[in-house]
Amino acid sequence: QLQLVESGGGLVQPGESLRLSCEASGFTLDSHAIAWFRQAPGKEREGVLCISVSDSNSYADSVKGRFTVSRDKAKNTVYLQMNSLKPEDTAVYYCASGWHSVGWVCNFGEYEYDYWGQGIQVTVSS
Repeated sequence: QLQLVESGGGLVQPGESLRLSCEASGFTLDSHAIAWFRQAPGKEREGVLCISVSDSNSYADSVKGRFTVSRDKAKNTVYLQMNSLKPEDTAVYYCASGWHSVGWVCNFGEYEYDYWGQGIQVTVSS
């Protein structure tokens, strides 16, 4: 079964950190670009950041300097490290992956990604 599974969500206070994991099963992420999206209550889903096959990154302005993405090929997992969290970061976070060539630069077009995780809640509140 081909799937992505997110983990690591939860409730944190403003200013704290959280790391989300996105593990693939049934396929390898080596040739996949990975994107993290989020959807806050009452809002449309938006791209947060992504990592290309070449490991170049693209970020939404709202998370630059606070969020980073990395991949562990041995664990077939991609991580979203979120620092200095704000209440406005509260959302359901989704990871998504899609096969792309090495030269392709990742973006936040949802149609570019074939596999999606189920989503995981992140709540930032005091």
